[in-house]
Amino acid sequence: MEVVYRCCCGIDVHKKMIVACLDDGGKRELREFGTTTSAIKELANWLTVSGCEMIAMESTGVFWKPLYNLFELMDLDAIIVNAAHMKALPGRKTDVKDAEWIADLLRHGLLKASYIPSREQRELRELTRYRKSLIEERCRETNRLQKILEGANIKLDSVVKDINGKSSRKLLEKIIANEMPDSDEVSRMIHSRMRPKLDQLMEAIDGITTPLQRRLLAQIIDHIDDLNRRVAVLDEMVKGYMAEYEAAIAAIDEISGIARRSAEVILAEIGTDMSRFPSAAHLCSWAGVCPGNHQSAGKRKQGKTTKGSKTLKSILTQCAKSAKTSKSSYFSAQYQRISARRGKNRATIAVAHSMLIAIYHVLKNNVPFHDLGSNYYDTFNREHKIKSYLKRLQALGWQPDAGGLSA
Repeated sequence: MEVVYRCCCGIDVHKKMIVACLDDGGKRELREFGTTTSAIKELANWLTVSGCEMIAMESTGVFWKPLYNLFELMDLDAIIVNAAHMKALPGRKTDVKDAEWIADLLRHGLLKASYIPSREQRELRELTRYRKSLIEERCRETNRLQKILEGANIKLDSVVKDINGKSSRKLLEKIIANEMPDSDEVSRMIHSRMRPKLDQLMEAIDGITTPLQRRLLAQIIDHIDDLNRRVAVLDEMVKGYMAEYEAAIAAIDEISGIARRSAEVILAEIGTDMSRFPSAAHLCSWAGVCPGNHQSAGKRKQGKTTKGSKTLKSILTQCAKSAKTSKSSYFSAQYQRISARRGKNRATIAVAHSMLIAIYHVLKNNVPFHDLGSNYYDTFNREHKIKSYLKRLQALGWQPDAGGLSA
């Protein structure tokens, strides 16, 4: 078998130990190292002195990241490999250690490298993912707030749109202080657009709260305020990283259902270079919004979506749910058409799939997004649809000359 790398190294990464196998022209040397920074530097120096051309290791949890970051700083070429790909390769003996098997496959060029973005994009991913987790936590805290209010029979969320708005917050402060304001005081506290609902508000805030409920409300509101401050700080940090992506953000922001914050998360996950994806289908499969294909005996059965990037899949489904509310868009019409026969969940994934295809072409071809419109499916290939419907009518007994169904 052809040798691709004369000197290479396979690394088996564990939480507390690193096993490295250096293959130099068929001569193997196996060493064990710790996982501390000094131990990883010792490993990197050994590989540098030995003239290692390429390093390969499995994507084991997050334990590979310190090694990859240090190898990157020391200009050592390294690839990350999906463990499932190595298991699928035949010929492994049971007594061969993982590091030796990785080195053997790497030496003959049989390993497929996983995509690892640049250091700047990896840092941007960490920022956007952390911000997303804080926003989700804020949503959970808001749900807890509403649950406590419901327990006290305070129906504030049925009258106001935003329970965390300024007017709502002033009313909540009165509830926490165990003070029941009169209608004149409430009228001064709320926004002018809410004053027509003054009578409804007075009934909504008339509840019975216990001392514990008031203390919990104060704690939850304080936590929400803290989360708001942290999200605002992260927004500024993300903005600094996104300076070079402004054109791409503006282009993606034109797509129905995608706002700036969603566009930032999408770009942090996939980047702007679409050349690493041979086609839009490859990107959709990598993101996990590509439906599975399960066929048996000529029958197509239900297929689950492929595994992929959880963060990207999550944000795309959120954008798809937002896009379905725009009645004049193609995505809304697609959702309505598919949900009627396949269900809401499949329709959401189908819309997310279409949105990611649009993002792929916008970034790859540097073209603006053009919405096809809600009537695109009805007007597309009109003649073919007419012929198809006529065949179905004739199969039911309809004759063109008779002008109706035959007996």
